[in-house]
Amino acid sequence: MANQKTVIDQWSVKDLEDNTAINVTVEHNTELGNAGLPGIQFLSMGQFVTFEPNIVEQWAYQAGKLGTEAYYLEDKSWARSEEEYIKYYLLTGSPLKARITVKTRSSKPVTKEYELPF
Repeated sequence: MANQKTVIDQWSVKDLEDNTAINVTVEHNTELGNAGLPGIQFLSMGQFVTFEPNIVEQWAYQAGKLGTEAYYLEDKSWARSEEEYIKYYLLTGSPLKARITVKTRSSKPVTKEYELPF
């Protein structure tokens, strides 16, 4: 069966400095990663960040080694400065969740969490 994508959420954070916005789309996918299992995917600023079982297992392991329940995905995140960024996290509690925080120069940070489908 082919991958089926379903949009879970779409939102944006406006920057009043230059009238731009950071747009975020969150999709549920029926087949992601090498195992072809369900997961969620974020699309923002032309980049995809995928939360699928294999990589989440590795991130959860790293979080355990660090002793944190909110594992910051530094290599997947983007920051122009402390005033403008997109930060991704894996929340290792039960249930597992993906967190995204978006901030523009003129906005407060906007944080949303999405339960992982596995």
